Amino acid sequence: MVCFTGINIFAQGADMTHFEMEFSRLDATFVERREILEIVRDSGITGIGDFYHNALVTLLQRMPDVRTSAEQYAANASARILAQGLGAEAHTAAASELWRTVQQFDVAMGHNDGLVMQDALTALGQVDGRHYIPHIAQRLTDLNTQIIADVETRRRVQRAVVGAVNALETFGDPAGFRPVFFASIGGYERAIQNRASIALPYLADDPGDIIGDIIRDPSVPPAAKYAAWREMLRTRAPDESKARVAAIALATGWTFMTNNPALQRDLRSMRISAIDTIRILGVADETVYANLERSYRNNFVSTAPDFEEIRRTVAALSAIGSDEAVDILMGFLRELHGRRRVGPWGIRERRVFEWVVPALGATGTQSQEVRFLLTTIQRSGDYTGAEQAWARNALSALGQ
Repeated sequence: MVCFTGINIFAQGADMTHFEMEFSRLDATFVERREILEIVRDSGITGIGDFYHNALVTLLQRMPDVRTSAEQYAANASARILAQGLGAEAHTAAASELWRTVQQFDVAMGHNDGLVMQDALTALGQVDGRHYIPHIAQRLTDLNTQIIADVETRRRVQRAVVGAVNALETFGDPAGFRPVFFASIGGYERAIQNRASIALPYLADDPGDIIGDIIRDPSVPPAAKYAAWREMLRTRAPDESKARVAAIALATGWTFMTNNPALQRDLRSMRISAIDTIRILGVADETVYANLERSYRNNFVSTAPDFEEIRRTVAALSAIGSDEAVDILMGFLRELHGRRRVGPWGIRERRVFEWVVPALGATGTQSQEVRFLLTTIQRSGDYTGAEQAWARNALSALGQ
């Protein structure tokens, strides 16, 4: 009877009164309500946001009446149809009911499979429920921090994560960047991580401040800090912002203390990438100079020096070419010169000397002190012919 009447109503111009009355009947079962919604959905009719909204209000009011698994299944199916319908209609007035649906069907309650929560969150974005951005961001943060071993529970949670990411991407608000970023590197399946990663560029053109805070945050592990830095390089942020975050990444690479070799490798990789960025984009923060010097000296005195970090640091200082950069390089060369004269002088010193001398020449500095020391090296019998030649070439590059 419902199907027959429904067909006639749609043919007569989509008067939804009969469907609203049938759906809201006190004696209607959850299965009957689901069947009504399936008829409406399958008709393909549009412009019925009010009907979907009123039906969702009724469904939420009747949820305490659910007693059996069959009723729960029917209620879940109904909620999904309504959320999808409201989203398609972009029915803004339903935002509060959609958030109630998220709460009612939250995966925190074991009987929910996550699909309703996913659809309701997605719909919240489609109806422009911006008032709920902080709530959605917090819920996604909570999901990200859960440690889940059970496969089925993880599957349910991931559905909710997709819904939250969908909503936050639709809003395009920077408030969603941090939780979506952590979803992109969280303990989810690769498809879920990729979904979050795709959303990130739509949340902020320049997330420099957000990423800088993530990198600084002492509670964030090095692998996540490094991932945040790589994400910064992927953004459309201006070079000035990337250079500023590079300074933060370099500083954090030295201030975060750990004895874990794997974590140390993450910090080292972040520092080297930041150093390369500083070489290309320049100095956005005066702390860069102290931390570049730290990258050189901490490695130079180490029992297991990272020559690659030393080399890139020297190259960055040379490319910067400022008075401060030249002074630092000059300090390196003075120390090397002292070692060449009185020791120790070995493979380590000679390798670094080979980088520092031409680096000074490439700065184009007019410093007389630099020229004097290079001239001294060029003429000193303490140095080999090759070492003297490096000094001579550096002087030539400086125009002498």
